[in-house]
Amino acid sequence: MRRRASLVLLALAVFFAALSPLLRWYAFPRLAKIPPNQYQETVLEARPATLLDYSTLKAEKVDRITIVQTLRGNVEESEKIERSAGRDVVVWDALSYVQGPDGKMVSKIPERYIFDAHSQDPVHATGEMVDGDPVSREGIEFKWPFLTEKRDYEYFDAQTRTSSPIHYKGTRDFRGMDVYYFEQTVPWTKVPMPRTMPIKGITAGQIARTGVTRWYTTKRMFWVDPVTGAPVNGEEVHKEELRNAKAMGMAQDTVTVFAGHVKMREDYIVSIVDLVRSQRVLVLLLTSYLPWGFLTLGGGLLALSLWLEARSRRPDEAETPGREEPAPAPTPA
Repeated sequence: MRRRASLVLLALAVFFAALSPLLRWYAFPRLAKIPPNQYQETVLEARPATLLDYSTLKAEKVDRITIVQTLRGNVEESEKIERSAGRDVVVWDALSYVQGPDGKMVSKIPERYIFDAHSQDPVHATGEMVDGDPVSREGIEFKWPFLTEKRDYEYFDAQTRTSSPIHYKGTRDFRGMDVYYFEQTVPWTKVPMPRTMPIKGITAGQIARTGVTRWYTTKRMFWVDPVTGAPVNGEEVHKEELRNAKAMGMAQDTVTVFAGHVKMREDYIVSIVDLVRSQRVLVLLLTSYLPWGFLTLGGGLLALSLWLEARSRRPDEAETPGREEPAPAPTPA
């Protein structure tokens, strides 16, 4: 019986030892994915800020500028692209909507971001765009890969339509979580006018024909959970201006369009942190808890199997008592 039990334990030890790397290297890439129908809304604010008043053509101080950023999963488009790409693809239709303190629209920039559901690598397909302009992204945007590394990444900037390094600056504590802090500075760059202007009847093309140009710079900061790759906080020190503005009748040749330190609103930080805390447990189950647990369990079962095998080969003193020497046969008379 002991030998039979040791063989069963040995089989279980092999099973759990083999299951450990399968979970990490086979199941994890196939199970840890961004859902194609995900919807997320984030509100950011700049308090105070500088904003161009288009009625007076002067930059004025305002108490607040609000940016509403939405990411909406487009399931129908992702299924179309998956058929030709041969992998799980997510399509995000994003919108960055900026409004002034009076609630009126300042600008809105739509995007379509197409990427691999597990690795977050960009997938180039028809429809990839920023504000109606076709783009071919390099690097990441909005989200880092699962199991983010302590290194620089290429990060796509929607304003310039280009990618540049976003630098890893160390590990920080954020709301009780160990997160990676990343920082990117985009120098002053000439960027296109938004297709949707805040003044009715005026188009980006009309402004461009006057010779006025739009320039932009930002310092971008992210606090990223390294397990899920999800940013739990984001900030930007952002500035836009019009140059050669006298061509439009402005008093100065360089006029600030928008300037401010943009921060995520507190209630959205709390919501995102709670969501990331719950999701990171699922990722850790596939990458750490279960693989190491099964490997430890397999080692314990192997040790128990060997111990039972050794016991089965050793005589049991209780069952085989020492034999006494037989008495000599009597001598015949």
